[in-house]
Amino acid sequence: MKSAFAALALILVAFIPTVTSAEPTYHTVPAELVKPRDGLGNVQKKLESGETVRVAYLGGSITAANGWRVKTTTWLKEKYPTATIEEIHAAIGGTGSDLGVFRLERDALQYKPDLLFVEFAVNDGGASPDRIWKAMEGIVRQTWAANPKTDICFVYTFRVNYEEPLRKGECPQAASAMELLADHYGIPSVNFAKKIVELESDGKLTFQSDEPEEDKIQFSKDGVHPLDAGHELYTEVLADAIQQMATDAHPADHQAKLKTSFVEDHWQAAKMVPIQPDMLSGNWKALPEEAQLQKSFGKRMGQIYEATEPGSKLTFRFKGSSAKLYDLLGPDGGQVIISVDGKLREKPVPRFDSYCTYHRIATLSLAGDVDPETVHEVTIEVHPDQPDRQPVAFRLKNPEEELKAPKYQGTNVRASQILVLGDIVP
Repeated sequence: MKSAFAALALILVAFIPTVTSAEPTYHTVPAELVKPRDGLGNVQKKLESGETVRVAYLGGSITAANGWRVKTTTWLKEKYPTATIEEIHAAIGGTGSDLGVFRLERDALQYKPDLLFVEFAVNDGGASPDRIWKAMEGIVRQTWAANPKTDICFVYTFRVNYEEPLRKGECPQAASAMELLADHYGIPSVNFAKKIVELESDGKLTFQSDEPEEDKIQFSKDGVHPLDAGHELYTEVLADAIQQMATDAHPADHQAKLKTSFVEDHWQAAKMVPIQPDMLSGNWKALPEEAQLQKSFGKRMGQIYEATEPGSKLTFRFKGSSAKLYDLLGPDGGQVIISVDGKLREKPVPRFDSYCTYHRIATLSLAGDVDPETVHEVTIEVHPDQPDRQPVAFRLKNPEEELKAPKYQGTNVRASQILVLGDIVP
């Protein structure tokens, strides 16, 4: 739940007159290790004054790992021993800025961060620049609406295939799009990927290998997720960048930057709204605290509701441009029938996929690009048939037998929040 301060700040910012800059045009951006821009003056002052500094890390699996996030927190504690450093872990594997903008308040802003690192350059790799701008600008504007003295820093991590543009001195598409947005708002950025490619070009590192090579750093086994040595490199680059920016650090109030938006249809209005019992009909139940799925995912998702029987429905109304469901995929996941304003989607949508040997957080798109001035009604109904389980068979040792096990049976649907660009209407 938002604090009274955060809620008041959001209301006040809503009354700031805003204009949109000229419609941005995407182009590749030269890759630089560090772009200080307006720096990290607010957090630097608090660090040097020995105050409490809350550092939030918003990102995907590279940040969720006990790697550069944990190492950076440790470095800050060692570098600034008189300050109290508090880490806010706000990363979820396999997710990009299009979810990050919806969960930002719940996972990061409610804890009042002084510094927000944003890491989505890998997971946003397949997104268009326009989509990246909408979500990333929403993250920026929500953060400064809640507290205009929170400093933000974009970080760009590496994955195999990013070496091609970087060897030409250019940022990959996602990082280029983010750099254009960072220029507009004066947000500093640190390009971890550039350092990784430089080391590989110098014969000092391998991007992807199962075994270490003599005199070479083994960055990763899969070309994406760093091993400890890779995370250590990320931390060293970031530590150097923070110290570089500290030499010319000036505290700033970022509120004035909100007067001019980068894109007109940014997602500052993105929010999570908890599912309410009066939205549910049929066989839904709130998972108890001791239930394994609630224990595993409750911190991120809040109260999870579960339906196991066909015909169970979730119905809500909203006014806005899009709505999604924050839910779980899993080996016993069912499929759902979606209806928007009385129009049925052509096929049921499975809450199961080729990764579902385990449960994980996901989003289900319900209504997109609808009239934002109209109230829309959405219904999600549990379908009577299980989805096809064969997509996961290649991950199993004995699929013919394993897929018959209770683990892979059920028409279960589990969800906790509605992700809406707009507002839920009673």
